[in-house]
Amino acid sequence: MLKGKHLVVIGGTGGIGLSAAKAFVSAEAKIVVVGKDRSSSAFAEKQLGKEGIVLTADAVEESTAVKAIETCHDRYGNFDGLYHVAGGSGRKWGDGPLHQLSLEAWNKTLELNLSSLMLSNRAAIRYFLEHRQKGCILNLASALAFSPSPTFFDTLAYATAKAGVIGFSKSIAAFYAPQNIRVNVLAPALTQTPMAKRAAENDQIIHFIKTKQALDGGRIAQPEDLDGAACYFLSDASKFTTGQVLAVDGGWTLREGQQKG
Repeated sequence: MLKGKHLVVIGGTGGIGLSAAKAFVSAEAKIVVVGKDRSSSAFAEKQLGKEGIVLTADAVEESTAVKAIETCHDRYGNFDGLYHVAGGSGRKWGDGPLHQLSLEAWNKTLELNLSSLMLSNRAAIRYFLEHRQKGCILNLASALAFSPSPTFFDTLAYATAKAGVIGFSKSIAAFYAPQNIRVNVLAPALTQTPMAKRAAENDQIIHFIKTKQALDGGRIAQPEDLDGAACYFLSDASKFTTGQVLAVDGGWTLREGQQKG
């Protein structure tokens, strides 16, 4: 499905990003993945073997995506698409309901989830324009961006950042459509990643998820549940699709969810 594609995954050394990277390799793409942690980069190198290039760098640094795209071009001769996965919770800095939200948490969470994405998307757009070629970008948001769940998932800055991902993506999709540059968004619900550890170990939340994400017996999503959609959006199968948001959420946005009394 991705034969002949040369892709960069920002946040590709663990969780959703690494699962996608492995799927891209299986679909015959050439890939460069970026992660900020050396141990996760080493793990990704073992998982991908000779089929992918792994870089260690922080997505919030302006040079990170530029270097990844340059590496993709220099090694493979081209760059066709970007998947931005990097982001995370700001809970450790004080993200939460507005009356408890700290300024540090607000700034850190937006930097982690939205500023990093702006930088990678800008680098991709600049490459496509410079080389006068079509291209595609896929960004990762969250179902919390448009379907709040305040009892158990009350991190306001995170939800705001992910809503910003959608607005940002639609805006650039509209602007660059005449250049045949496509931009789309995946919005998962609760997914089994390191960020989900708090929820995965809470019996009340697990009961809630069983009724909220009711598909397949009611469960937390696995990273590989997003792989098929990611391959679609980064392939020519979606060549006439831009500015779209796909919720891969197990039913989250359709169901109210039940809480234990």
